[in-house]
Amino acid sequence: MNTLPDLLCLSHLRWDFVYQRPQHLMSRAARDRRVYYVEDPVFGEAPARLQVRREGNVTVVQPQLPAGLPVHAAETQTRRQLHDFLNREGVRSPLAWVYTPMQLHLLGGLTTSGVVYDCMDELANFRYAPPQLRAREQQLFACADVVFTGGHRLYEAKIEQHPSVYPFPSSVDVAHFAQARRPLPDPADQAALARRRPEWQLVMLGPVVKIAPEDLPRADNLHYLGMKTYGELPAYLAHWDVALLPFAINAATEFISPTKTPEYLAAGVPVVSTGIRDVIRPYGDLDLARIADGVDAFEAACAAALAEIGTPAGEERRARADRYLSTLSWDRTWGEMRDLIAQAASRRSYAAQGQPFSYVAGHDD
Repeated sequence: MNTLPDLLCLSHLRWDFVYQRPQHLMSRAARDRRVYYVEDPVFGEAPARLQVRREGNVTVVQPQLPAGLPVHAAETQTRRQLHDFLNREGVRSPLAWVYTPMQLHLLGGLTTSGVVYDCMDELANFRYAPPQLRAREQQLFACADVVFTGGHRLYEAKIEQHPSVYPFPSSVDVAHFAQARRPLPDPADQAALARRRPEWQLVMLGPVVKIAPEDLPRADNLHYLGMKTYGELPAYLAHWDVALLPFAINAATEFISPTKTPEYLAAGVPVVSTGIRDVIRPYGDLDLARIADGVDAFEAACAAALAEIGTPAGEERRARADRYLSTLSWDRTWGEMRDLIAQAASRRSYAAQGQPFSYVAGHDD
């Protein structure tokens, strides 16, 4: 009989958005327990309700709220509906896994078996971040049993704020991206680029968010192909010569740990990145990726990566990358996290002497 508590994940990211850290971890958690993945609300014309769908052993819950509802009323309504739903599902004392402090109110009055804060980004530094986010993060630190960070730079920023903080940089499903090393058909929207290629074609994959499309740079050899599914990515990478991480260096990118870095390397594609701290360490320091800032340096790094393709130096670099990637996997990451959660649960049980844990969120707006 499975004695593991159900897992209640509170996330700012849609389950059907880019397949990344939350989906990797929650899919693995769902192998031996029920997982309830609660997204941010969607505001529209419909009355307040929960839209629920099953994705295997993951139940995706999306609150639907009428537009114009005051913040406090929206939070109260969502919390009540979520708690009622969990009761109907027979969820008792779930493990709370929190990605965004802005959903902390959903734990108000709920008994849990523990609280995990998986801090994958410094959300307060993002454009349009809610002004109360930092205050709610402090509330989350106060009730969390354990804190994970999405990279080492973020770990450095959070280590003084909680007694149990552990860095877990982005991992990788090596087998999935290694498919790109086999001959795969070139996706139709990318294949045409090669036929009329002047010298370089710059292909951008992914959704356009937090920036107006008209603000994107435009040129004849710049191609925005939009959102692709996780399953489609190896086919695109199979036809790339160099993979880029052209992040701007600013407050929003200071703490990121790009999942794309190990994914590109697993696909066997040379990597060029701007000076993101969690790419520099370890990938730049180990000379697995080229780091370059400024237009001239970035262009030169791309040219050097192209020139190295098929050479002994290029093969040696890829072999070193493969050796490093052999130490990474999302299965391993989840296993290490699960062990740390169990240790935190033991400390809690001893400290609480068997008393149930309950956290009621305060008001800060």
